[in-house]
Amino acid sequence: MKKIGIYVHIPFCKRKCKYCDFVSFENSKYIKEYVDRLLWDIDNIQNILIKNDIGVLEKDVIIDTIYFGGGTPSIIDSNYIISILDKLKEKFNIDDDAEITIEVNPGTVNEEKLKKYYSSGINRLSIGCQETHDNILKNIGRIHSFNEFLYTYNLARKIGFKNINVDLMLALPGQTLTDLNESLNSIISLKPDHISVYSLILEEDTPLKREVEKGSLELPSDEIERKMYHKTREILIQNGFVHYEISNFAKKGFYSKHNLNCWNQKEYLGLGLASHSYLNKKRFCNGNNLHKYIEKKYDTNIEIQEIQSKTDEIKEFVMLGFRKIDGINKKDFYKKFNIEINKVFEKEILKLKSESLIEEDELNIRLTIKGLDFANLVFEEFV
Repeated sequence: MKKIGIYVHIPFCKRKCKYCDFVSFENSKYIKEYVDRLLWDIDNIQNILIKNDIGVLEKDVIIDTIYFGGGTPSIIDSNYIISILDKLKEKFNIDDDAEITIEVNPGTVNEEKLKKYYSSGINRLSIGCQETHDNILKNIGRIHSFNEFLYTYNLARKIGFKNINVDLMLALPGQTLTDLNESLNSIISLKPDHISVYSLILEEDTPLKREVEKGSLELPSDEIERKMYHKTREILIQNGFVHYEISNFAKKGFYSKHNLNCWNQKEYLGLGLASHSYLNKKRFCNGNNLHKYIEKKYDTNIEIQEIQSKTDEIKEFVMLGFRKIDGINKKDFYKKFNIEINKVFEKEILKLKSESLIEEDELNIRLTIKGLDFANLVFEEFV
């Protein structure tokens, strides 16, 4: 029986962070209309997929992960989140052991809201901390202080959440190696189950990029960024976290199912504005015009991005697989494609091994420590 994931995009924020280029809006005027459209989508998903030549979802498909992302999903009334979740439970077969995650920003939840999440079946929180020093949080436009993060985290534990991820960022304006060490030690002391660590990317047409370009903020050098990454890896591993994906660390038993499904090339359905999907070897997304989306007459605003050939599927499987620290399981590759990976990519594998970017044993092919620094060079070999 096939299992897939569902991603629900909530594109509203109290205020956009300076580095953010996601499809999100500070104006909450349209939240009700947006949720109404989401509920309509769920009710009519089969027709929408058929009209856009995606195919159908099998009636016996099981949903094993649900992920509310944004934006800031926790900014909207908890009753809206619960109504979406109830509609998903009504229309789909939800696995008894499904991982149901919501992204939460400090300053957007209280005890009542978290209790409603918990009682509705949401069993995993992803809390955006990013840094523990308030001056650095201010540099990147976060709406909260570290104390507000602590309040949110401790409240979630008190309510009963047993699976909490904390997001951190490195190579931020004004951030030093000492700052990073202090942040890591502060977060580790809270005993989270999962920590995601991302390097800052200066996206085009963002306030942060403009501030850096005019010299009002300065980023750490590339050399310092790599030291930050490896120091993070060292500290987290020493404290019992498993480094299981380039940017993700978890206690045993707490790997993100949602993310692993993506990296293992499993199928998922995206719901909401600008959300992405992967079904029936097709990658597609909803349009990003909020006003068009909330009008039900635009029930076919799907944009097909890729119809995969077998070659496309194989290359993508490899690139996604290299994101995992264990790398690509050679037996899994053969089982899926009925050919040995070393026969398909003999030249590429030999080249990358000679450059010490990947290593191979009897079971797997994976990035080396050096390869973690130059992962993009590895990925380029399989584009």
